[in-house]
Amino acid sequence: MTDQFHRLLMRVQKPARYVGGEYNQIIKDKKDVDVRVAFCFPDTYEIGMSNIGMRILYGVMNEMSGVWCERVFAPWGDMEDKMRAHGLPLWALESHDAVRDFDLVAFTLGYEMCYSNVLNMLELAQIPLLSKDRGGLENIVFAGGVCAVNPEPLADFIDFFSVGEGEESTPEIIECYRAAKKQGLTKLEFLHEVAKIEGVYVPSFYTHTYHEDGTLAAITPEPGAPERVKKRIVQDMNTAYFPTKTIVPSTQIVHDRSNLEIFRGCIRGCRFCQAGMLYRPTREKDVEVLKDYAYKMLKSTGHEEISLSSLSSSDYSHLRELVTFLIDEFKSQGINISLPSLRIDAFSLDVMGQVQDIRKSSLTFAPEAGSQRMRNVINKGLTVEDIIGGAGQAFDGGWNKVKLYFMLGLPTETEEDMRAIPELADQIARRYYEIPKEQRNGKCQITTSTSFFIPKPFTPFQWARMYTNEEYISRAAIVKHAFNEQLNRKSLKYHWHDAEVTVLEGVFARGDRKTSEVIKEAYRLGCLYDSWSDQFDNDKWMQAFENTGIDIAFYNLRERPLDEVFPWDFIDIGVTKEFLKQEWNHAMNAEVTPNCRMKCSGCGVAKWKGGVCIESKN
Repeated sequence: MTDQFHRLLMRVQKPARYVGGEYNQIIKDKKDVDVRVAFCFPDTYEIGMSNIGMRILYGVMNEMSGVWCERVFAPWGDMEDKMRAHGLPLWALESHDAVRDFDLVAFTLGYEMCYSNVLNMLELAQIPLLSKDRGGLENIVFAGGVCAVNPEPLADFIDFFSVGEGEESTPEIIECYRAAKKQGLTKLEFLHEVAKIEGVYVPSFYTHTYHEDGTLAAITPEPGAPERVKKRIVQDMNTAYFPTKTIVPSTQIVHDRSNLEIFRGCIRGCRFCQAGMLYRPTREKDVEVLKDYAYKMLKSTGHEEISLSSLSSSDYSHLRELVTFLIDEFKSQGINISLPSLRIDAFSLDVMGQVQDIRKSSLTFAPEAGSQRMRNVINKGLTVEDIIGGAGQAFDGGWNKVKLYFMLGLPTETEEDMRAIPELADQIARRYYEIPKEQRNGKCQITTSTSFFIPKPFTPFQWARMYTNEEYISRAAIVKHAFNEQLNRKSLKYHWHDAEVTVLEGVFARGDRKTSEVIKEAYRLGCLYDSWSDQFDNDKWMQAFENTGIDIAFYNLRERPLDEVFPWDFIDIGVTKEFLKQEWNHAMNAEVTPNCRMKCSGCGVAKWKGGVCIESKN
């Protein structure tokens, strides 16, 4: 295989994707290993190597004695063609051994539009696609990640799912497998054992029954399987594993830098945001721990950039101290400091002025909605004064480029709300031109992008309807037309995202087990890399829906009644369904809910007795 593999490398683009051998990769002696894990990322090397969750769990598993975790990425089309033509099975980067030779095959699921790639990787590995067709203890396939909170679209293909954060549950799963292997258990016996681990869901142990209208009637576990699967979380972020000696890629990746995770969760409660609900409660890392991590990461990797990682960096309670430390310690060494997810205020602008070239860089605002009414509906917590004031401070500080992000198709949206998007962009431009001409940094450039809202499980908007591709495009057209009417239109640019992908993502975000047939059929028709615009083929997907008789309208075009049983209702993420219903009702009345530090709203996650839930009581 090795000689053949090396010959193929000369005939593909970007061969560095496939060879491994990177600095800090982990190699173990096979004679000391009794459990091998193929950790699969269903996208390219460049995307997967930028994923902080994969870096963390790669380190967690390889810290275990007798366990060797190796990385596997989806091959690009040119390499896949060569593999199929020469019968070359999918391999792991560290050893170049075939994935089919591994005990456990783990997938991380970060995006619904990667599902066809999961099937392709299994087939390239020469592993049967369907869980029921895989016998024995070899090639046990499991999956985790944010999409695992609605596992049903992949339930036919995955043996079990790990729900929640994996630092503690993954070692428990591997130890359970190791014991099963030593005892000679069957696959079924192992699945019964692993189902006892908190956070593990085995789809084959649950029966789904339906009403005549196609909606779920009940999800019934078999004896011994938990009625509710409780997500796993890390209570103490200071003692949780975090990799300070990460792999240095051999080729350029999307985020080629050290990532410093400063906290998990978010206090804001935006009603469209799944991550903000899933990662509750907010749990911070101590600033001294982060300082130590920063030293070790930069020393062990040689990276020239360090980035703060969180959902909302401005909400880290020791941000000023941490940022001052990073600037004082590392800027003189030529280390760039990246500060994403900042709210634009005086402190943030001062910091960014120290770490960015103002004349070249742009600032990013995410108002998400143009009108104040709609921002109240989504609980964004921003007023027009906040937005214009922040932009004004940026302009006064020398910036002249601003990026704005909005969503179209939000619940209760009207044409007036759509037209408010370009009106807000124009207001920001007007604020720039209030600066005396001799003090301006040339003309301003306001670039506005709109994506289309997708209801996600475990959000207050999980009951919302979506729209057809044509309706989404018509909404974007309204916004585009309104941009042409603005006074400062020459300073304004507008882009919108692909609506066809939005429709599919909506189906699989809230899909039940029946949608697995569509995924399988779309894959049979040749759908791959569906998150890549140049690879996505909507016609094939529409054909797959037609061939399987699955109705997109059923999943997307109806507002769900509040008493409907959802495919994910058996999962307990801490946030209660009653709280989500309460927030849905607040949204319908455009009522704002204060953030977690201002007031506890009783979402349910206080039962974990950690993070901001304890801080607020103290």
